[in-house]
Amino acid sequence: MPVHIRHLFISPGHNYFGHHGRPAGTHATVSVERVRCRAGRGIEGDRFFDYKEDYRGQITFFDFSVWNGLCAALGVSGVTPGAVRRNVVVEGIDLPALIGARFSLGGVTFEGTAESTPCYWMDQAVGPGAEAWLKGRGGLRARILTDGDLAVGPAAFAVEGGQLTLDAVLPAQAAR
Repeated sequence: MPVHIRHLFISPGHNYFGHHGRPAGTHATVSVERVRCRAGRGIEGDRFFDYKEDYRGQITFFDFSVWNGLCAALGVSGVTPGAVRRNVVVEGIDLPALIGARFSLGGVTFEGTAESTPCYWMDQAVGPGAEAWLKGRGGLRARILTDGDLAVGPAAFAVEGGQLTLDAVLPAQAAR
């Protein structure tokens, strides 16, 4: 299956991070067609941009098939993948395999740092049982190593030191 960026999300503020014991925030998760990744800093316009030096979660990834499985398992409809507050929703990548690896997606290089673990807020944002269902499937946190843009659509993907694992390319690259 080719790699495909299904959704991109940013949010100007934190709804759950730092809200333990208090109500969730009300910052919108904004669906966008393109994001600007900045090495060592994060995504321009997102709540974690320039959060702190060498932050492990400058960008987060989530698997679209996990989203579909979650919705089916919980009988959830009418909720978008933005509810899990991950930045990049992808299809065709084994995200847990990228923990500790350097990889490129859409021409931007990243380093997978850890699972993006689900928290108890997921039961509120998606539906009861979401946190438990997502354990081990919460996505990937990563550092951004090179500047560049990501866009919704097909995307080139490679793991450093490995072979190009999938042959999908961005339309701009295919035209070269």
